[in-house]
Amino acid sequence: MIADLLLRGVDEDGWKQATVKENALKARNPETARRLARLIRQRLETMSPELWRLVRDGTVVVATHAVLAAAIKQSCLLGDFLDLAVKDQYRLFAKVLTKRLWFDFLEDCRGRDPQMPQWHESTVLRLGSSIFQILAQAGFINGTRSMLLQRPHITDDVIG
Repeated sequence: MIADLLLRGVDEDGWKQATVKENALKARNPETARRLARLIRQRLETMSPELWRLVRDGTVVVATHAVLAAAIKQSCLLGDFLDLAVKDQYRLFAKVLTKRLWFDFLEDCRGRDPQMPQWHESTVLRLGSSIFQILAQAGFINGTRSMLLQRPHITDDVIG
């Protein structure tokens, strides 16, 4: 829905109509609808209209991988976690990802960049939960409970 609004070049009144008044995102309240719409819009705006078309018109798998690409582009933390921590687990033939991996990754980040902020524990947990949810949706792990590592196949539509 957000990709469609971007592709149609809807003005701010149109955004408000679709996201808040029509509650197209099925949010529990108007503020949540605004927050989700803003987050998704900012994430997708890092990419081109071609990717927006994949999100809007592609299969669930294609759309998921396209959104993953946008999330990685928007979040250096997610991209670095995939590149530095998850990739290493594949190299080691690990069977599962662990929550400890997330905490160790953050400590390594602080070792590389002492200016990295010290987040509250609740923020660290929420970020980790979001990242593992993204990995599950994209097929890197089979779910957020068992966290069995899988080899995802990113669709050619997104890679190309």
